[in-house]
Amino acid sequence: MFGKKRQKQKPDDAVIQQLMQIVGDSEVLYLKEDLIAYECDGYTLSKGMPKAVIFVKSTKQVSDVVKYLNTVGIPYIARGAGTGLSGGATPLGGEVIISLVRMKRMLHLDLKNRKAVVEPGYINLKLTQSISDKGYYYAPDPSSQYACTIGGNVNENSGGAHCLKYGVTTNHILGLEFVLPSGDVIELGEEGIPDRPGYDLLGLLTGSEGTLGIVTKITVKILKNPEGKKTVLAYYDDIGDASQAVSDIIAAGIIPAALEMMDSIAIEGVESAAYPVGHPRDIAAFLLIEVDGIDAGIEDQIDEILTVCKNNNVREIKVAKDEEERGLWWANRKMGFGAMGAISPDYLVQDGVIPRTRLPEVLAKISEISKKYELRIANIFHAGDGNLHPLILFDASIPGESERASKAGSECLKVCADVGGSITGEHGVGIEKSAEMRFIFTDEEMTAQTNIRAVFNPEDLLNPGKLFPQPGRCVEIKREITKVVVS
Repeated sequence: MFGKKRQKQKPDDAVIQQLMQIVGDSEVLYLKEDLIAYECDGYTLSKGMPKAVIFVKSTKQVSDVVKYLNTVGIPYIARGAGTGLSGGATPLGGEVIISLVRMKRMLHLDLKNRKAVVEPGYINLKLTQSISDKGYYYAPDPSSQYACTIGGNVNENSGGAHCLKYGVTTNHILGLEFVLPSGDVIELGEEGIPDRPGYDLLGLLTGSEGTLGIVTKITVKILKNPEGKKTVLAYYDDIGDASQAVSDIIAAGIIPAALEMMDSIAIEGVESAAYPVGHPRDIAAFLLIEVDGIDAGIEDQIDEILTVCKNNNVREIKVAKDEEERGLWWANRKMGFGAMGAISPDYLVQDGVIPRTRLPEVLAKISEISKKYELRIANIFHAGDGNLHPLILFDASIPGESERASKAGSECLKVCADVGGSITGEHGVGIEKSAEMRFIFTDEEMTAQTNIRAVFNPEDLLNPGKLFPQPGRCVEIKREITKVVVS
């Protein structure tokens, strides 16, 4: 580890010393130069310095650390790979980060019952890679799946391109082991049977953004590889036509495994990055559509999709000729967020959800927001389920641009809420969207939810300041939201 050679002397801080007693001297970072890498996650507009970072290797270590931190009243945050995009693992300042990346084993694989048991630091893509030769895969596929962890996916209830047909993380969780803020260890969904009498605690924990407990073991559902799959790429001169094609495909009774869209600015980015496909630069948008299942039925679905696209003025449409071409198309799509770095010094990713039928209207309003703040906004989204990802391009070195980007992002989310949508589909709320929770919840509804959190996390030491606006900021938040509503 980077910090091992320089951290030979025992620190004076008694808390650091005690943490070293629990997990080992080499498993604790406390020097400022080592902590800088942990001052934020993938959401970089908010940063805070942790008190320490500790690397745990077992449920017992997590429990012992939590019990100790409770006795001294020091807040703490569970962290996976740090790929989150809403500041869920970002310190406010002074917390101890409990890193779960060394809890990275597959503990059990049961192909007969189609389930696997993994530790929270197990990489998402590695799960599919480790079982693909046996004819199975894990369905949730976030764009960061090459790096993100299953534990982090549980915290955020992550989705991905293929969740239109197969569902998000919560639809694939059969059981959890987690450490309560008291240090007690609880198991839910024993033997992978999630449907038990009583409250749906599995559903409550999944997507709770690390505010109710620290997940230490996860039982996930695995699926058989489909017999076949076909992938379609459709180019459009008008984004309204592309949007209508999305609605018409679903209305025809076809549920693709994936139905993605990119607009012209997003295409500019991906064609300037590592996996260019050769998309025409003058199109308004493209659709990337994938169907899977029994071979005999796939051709009929593809024929119907081609007809729908042609009826909506498609410029060009093609079916991937082989797995190599399909892989390139998907690499190009999944590079979408990172590719913005090829055309902009900085970017802010948003994560709204809208009814599919309101897509043209919402995109028009996002275009107006772009003009208002004089910032380009690219759009990459899971069009099939209405999960938008406006990417606001800015330059943090220019005074005021970060603030303008943040305000533009908030207004994009307000547009989503106003058409009956949500402020997040898969990235979570974290720090970034806590103020925007008031776009979709009343004060009474948020109080009910914070009361639930208080049952699990009564001292608010576990991941404080996340998910809901803090009481002390209510007046400030209401004032800022009023500005957004009025504007």
